[in-house]
Amino acid sequence: MSRFVQLHVLTAYPPANLNRDDTGRPKTALVGDAQRLRISSQSLKRAWRTSDVFAQSLGSDHLGQRTKRLGIELHKQLVADGVADKPAREWARKIAGQFGKLKADKPTDAGDDLQIEQLAHVSPEERADADQLARACAQRNSGPADDELKLLRRPRAAVDIAMFGRMLADAPAFNVEAAVQVAHAITVHKAAVEDDYFSAVDDLNQGLEDKGAGHIGERGYGAGLFYLYLCIDRELLTENLGEDLDGKADLTRQALRALLHAVTQVAPTGMQNSYGSRAHASYLLAEKGNQQPRSLVQAFLKPVRPFGERDMLALAVEALQQRCANFDKVYGACADDRRHFDVEKGEGSLAEVIAFVAE
Repeated sequence: MSRFVQLHVLTAYPPANLNRDDTGRPKTALVGDAQRLRISSQSLKRAWRTSDVFAQSLGSDHLGQRTKRLGIELHKQLVADGVADKPAREWARKIAGQFGKLKADKPTDAGDDLQIEQLAHVSPEERADADQLARACAQRNSGPADDELKLLRRPRAAVDIAMFGRMLADAPAFNVEAAVQVAHAITVHKAAVEDDYFSAVDDLNQGLEDKGAGHIGERGYGAGLFYLYLCIDRELLTENLGEDLDGKADLTRQALRALLHAVTQVAPTGMQNSYGSRAHASYLLAEKGNQQPRSLVQAFLKPVRPFGERDMLALAVEALQQRCANFDKVYGACADDRRHFDVEKGEGSLAEVIAFVAE
């Protein structure tokens, strides 16, 4: 079995603000002495793992939850089962505290004392055990015993944890190393953040006294062709999912299919209602092999510039393929086998690439 799967993806987005910085403007990066638009890997991974496409491919039994609010949910459950507020709060804190240090222990209406300080990625098995323990406490009207609080485990069913990892500062033994590395996506060309000035009309203002707009505002946006790189350690993914490397590894294959569907069809949700910037990948190159992985982002250190009848996508694909061939010439074959699809030329298909990667 090939250990590494590498994906090189080109996706074109129309005017959008998919991933904002602290000022509300699209994120950028300086690459090759030219400003590019950027979509962070965190934004991409969240969009994929919370998408309908991902969930439909896997089912809810294979998706974890990233949350600070586990204690709040357990408290609600205990109160609904007839436990008084004070013991319910105490027991919920004990259970949720297994997944990370809790905030101040002074009760508040907002439930701050029930929240975990850092986001905890909780697997389906762990959440089920926590809920079951809360129900048991309510039924016997007594708090959890020390041996019952050993809720943390190595997640085996949570595909998103197996892919993107988990870090628990207070329980490092249960950390999970990510099997899928995701780069920040950048435009293959120089790109600027532009300003979108807009106004809104008050429908009840007849303009008899005031003809001005009911609201005016400004937001940033940008458009471009993005390059995205992913490296999948298939052996680690199989290990994280508790499957045998020499066995069928059915969940591993199912996880890879779900990831390919999400990567090629799901966009970050930032300001989608304002820009409708949903997009599918235009080009994807998939590689398999045991060789040391490498990105092909160097193909775009010099920004792509269309000229004559050569459009941006065709030039980007050409640059990507040339860089791939050059790496093979210098280092020897950097992959054992490759598949691709190209929407512009009508070559290949997503189904073929998925079969290549997953099987």
